[in-house]
Amino acid sequence: MSANLVLLENESQLNLLPFTLTRSAADLRIGILTIREKWAMLSGLQVEIRKEEDGFKDSHEGTIPANLIPGSEAKISTDVLHLDHRQIQHPWQLVEFNDWALRNDFRLLTLNRISQPLPGIVSATNPGQIFIEEGARLEHCFIHAGDGPVYIGKNALVMDGAMIRGPVSIGEGAVVKMGAAIYGATTIGPFAVAGGEIKNSILMSYANKAHHGYLGDAVIGEWCNLGAGTSCSNLKNTGGKIKIWDMHRKVFKTAGQKCGLLMGDFSKSAINTSFNTGTVTGICANIFDGGSLTPKFIPSFSWGIQTGQQYLLEKALAEIEVWMKFKNVSLSDEKKQLIEKIYKAL
Repeated sequence: MSANLVLLENESQLNLLPFTLTRSAADLRIGILTIREKWAMLSGLQVEIRKEEDGFKDSHEGTIPANLIPGSEAKISTDVLHLDHRQIQHPWQLVEFNDWALRNDFRLLTLNRISQPLPGIVSATNPGQIFIEEGARLEHCFIHAGDGPVYIGKNALVMDGAMIRGPVSIGEGAVVKMGAAIYGATTIGPFAVAGGEIKNSILMSYANKAHHGYLGDAVIGEWCNLGAGTSCSNLKNTGGKIKIWDMHRKVFKTAGQKCGLLMGDFSKSAINTSFNTGTVTGICANIFDGGSLTPKFIPSFSWGIQTGQQYLLEKALAEIEVWMKFKNVSLSDEKKQLIEKIYKAL
């Protein structure tokens, strides 16, 4: 096997929009880690991303599809890949497989390691399945790990009255606000903020849902912000199958009976926004004036729902910089160029 492990970008780059507009499928977070991070830990190799147009194929030695998610028992040999795995072909499968991924990542990250002590002020069920990294702060909160493990990342903060029921991951530097109710299977990514009621959802790095409102079976991209009172429907009143907009093929596809909001990076909603069942948004959408329920698809760089206007590139970039300054982060030239490229392709 080569010194590097190659994750190959394939048709999943188009199938997994809006999240793969701004990242490789290998950098999607599911469970605790990204797909790239999982492979690096399991293989002990340096992981690189290649594209099919570069002349690589899945059949090359040491080459794995970028959308292939390994389980904690993956074994890599020179001729055969043996693993418990899932392969994501649709964006809603990120939450469909998140329970499985959380349990696998918990085993991978905690094997032969000792957790930081659980503070006495925390009410805990099944504490042996709670792992706390160095620097994490847990105040007067409630953690139930009887139905699945709970991972608290480095320097994370879980505030008073928060209620967490595993499997759940709270990433490095993330904040869980007072009184939050977080059900499994939920991932709060690094430096994200979580408040209100959240169930079976993924908040990617630096995503913000700081206030009350319901989020279920949803994926929220990096640097998104959900205004106070924002809620999303994840179940039709009829209980029927949910249709999800395919951004690449520009058709609706049928998912399961539950799917909430799928929001691309840098998008944000006004206070009290009500997202329709299985709503998809592109990147850099500023969502307001949506009426009682938003449309099922909100394009990238939308400026409101009913205005018919577009979020101007210069204004969008300037406001992204403002949000990033709140977390002492700046927009990289590479990311800025990518956003500009997406804007010009509209």
